[in-house]
Parts: sequence; C-alpha cells; structure tokens
Amino acid sequence: MKALVVRLDSFGDVLLAGPAVRAVAAHCSPVTLLCGPRGADAARLLPGVDEVLVWEAPWEGFDPPAVSAADIDGLLRRLRAAAFDTALILTSFHQSPLPTALLLRLAGVAHIGADSADHPGRLLDVRHRRREGRHEAEAALDTAAAMGFLPPPGDDGRLRVLPPPDTSGLTGHGPYVVLHPGATAPARAWGPHRCEEAVALLADAGHRVVVTGGPDETALTRRVSGDLAVDLGGRTGPRTLAGVLRIADVVVSANTGPAHLAAAVGTPVVSLFAPVVPADRWAPYGVPTILLGDQWAPCADTRALVCPVPGHPCLDEVTGQDVVRAVHKLMQERHS
Repeated sequence: MKALVVRLDSFGDVLLAGPAVRAVAAHCSPVTLLCGPRGADAARLLPGVDEVLVWEAPWEGFDPPAVSAADIDGLLRRLRAAAFDTALILTSFHQSPLPTALLLRLAGVAHIGADSADHPGRLLDVRHRRREGRHEAEAALDTAAAMGFLPPPGDDGRLRVLPPPDTSGLTGHGPYVVLHPGATAPARAWGPHRCEEAVALLADAGHRVVVTGGPDETALTRRVSGDLAVDLGGRTGPRTLAGVLRIADVVVSANTGPAHLAAAVGTPVVSLFAPVVPADRWAPYGVPTILLGDQWAPCADTRALVCPVPGHPCLDEVTGQDVVRAVHKLMQERHS
C-alpha cells in the first residue's frame, strides 16, 4: 500500500511527526512525506521516509505565498501521478487539515485520515478527535493509530533521525555543552546578553561550550561565543548539527528546531521555553528536560511571533546562573 504523510510546517514540527511516520512505514511501502520548504531538511532525516515532496501551502508559515491556481494544479498533477492509496494528514492543535484533505481528494486519494475539530463532510474517511493534554508527537501517533497504523514492535515512540556523522573535527575532542541562541520567532528567543552570560558562567564552571546557529545567525553566534566558546554559526547543515547535538552533554535552546533535534538524538535539553505556545504540547519530547521561563506570563498561549510584553520578561528574567544550575542537574541525572 502506497502511503502519503503530510506535515506542512517547520523543521521541528516535521521531527515531531517522526514516530507517526515510522508507524505508517510499518504497514505501508513506499512512504512519501509531503512538507513545506522549512520542514524539508527534517523530512530527509526521518527513518521510514522513502521520498520527500516539497510544496509551500498558502495557509502555512509566517509569510505564505499567494494562492495560485497554476501552483495547485502542479501539485495535483504530482499527487495524481504518484497514485497514493492512503494519506495521513498531521497538523498542530490549532490548525485544520481540511484544505489539505480537499486537495488530496481532488488528486484521487481514496482513503484520508486526520485529526479534525471541524466537520469534514466527505473530505476525511477517518476523523480523529485529539485527546486533551497530548504532546504533538503523541497526538500524531494517536491519529496514525486511528487509521490502523500502529507502531512496530519495539518502537518506543520517541523522536529519531537517521544516524548522524562524526563531528569531532568541528567541535574538538572532549565533553561539551551546546548553546543554541537563535529562534525562528523573536518571541521565543533568549536575549543575547543572557546567552553571553551563560557562556561565561559555563566556561567558569569548567565546561567547554559550543555555540550553534544557522547561516543567518552568524553575527549572533559570534557575539555569544566571544573568546570563550567554539562558534559553529553557519557551519552545520541539519545532519551535521544532529551529530554535534548527539555528542553534547546537554543542549541549551529556546523552543525551536534544534531543541527537537537534540531530543531526536537522545540528548537532554535545558529548554528556554516562552509560553506563547503550551509547553505540554511543544516541549522537547522523550528526553530529560528542564523547562526555564515563566509559563504563566501575560504572553501565554498568544502564539505571538514578537513578544507583546515589554522587556520579554518570560525569558529574560531567566539568568545565566539558572542555566548553569539546570545543566549541572541534567548532567548529574545522566551520569548517576
């Protein structure tokens, strides 16, 4: 049975779909993952994915494209040519799967399932209702199970990626802590001055620190690293970053893709978590995690991209010493 899994959001969202993708792959072959441009790199890291289709939906992302009949016709042609037997649509708790389901129905997919709060009419064959309090990774697995795609025996349901490469040539030898200072949404980022403080205090405590960031974050990583840390800003692709995170003792990160990538390689996370989205749905999944940040701040559940509260108190009141204490606690738990 030829299957399509759809997850149209960002890098971290696609990683969280990984356990559900493996469940589908235990019952179907081949499995294609349809994702947006921001999630494509994560899709290529997931076990169980045979092919990745990339399409930018006009209802997803921070700056979605205009609706284009030609673009949608092109997608429909690709989907019809693939002749999928079944499709699982995965969305976040606040999103509707129905626009995607309509396109899949028009493309001739006969059996479609999704988690939907809205009445689906004839668009869904399996309409799952999300259980309260479920993490996004668990909710995706629940939806797969509702379609009959149960995880294979021995699969623990945690996040997972394909084996990453050896990155000791980048990080140097010996233990280290990773600090990832950036975030896609400014509302989720810890202040650069706080990141600098944490690097200095971690170095004072005897830790080697590796600072990571994307190609557009090199100024930030250079500032945060100073003369005290290894600056890998702009020097790691997704697979290489997975290797860097896998060997770290602890990863310190905001609620952004690398925090979920750390969880996927089994590394504990100090999560600087702005409450603009709920931590019970979006915190790093399946690894020891310490959550820092005021989860009852006025910005809670706003899904704001830019902090609506002057001074960004939910995160900037977290100090470098708070991070050092959390790192030490996770390291003690890991080695006990």
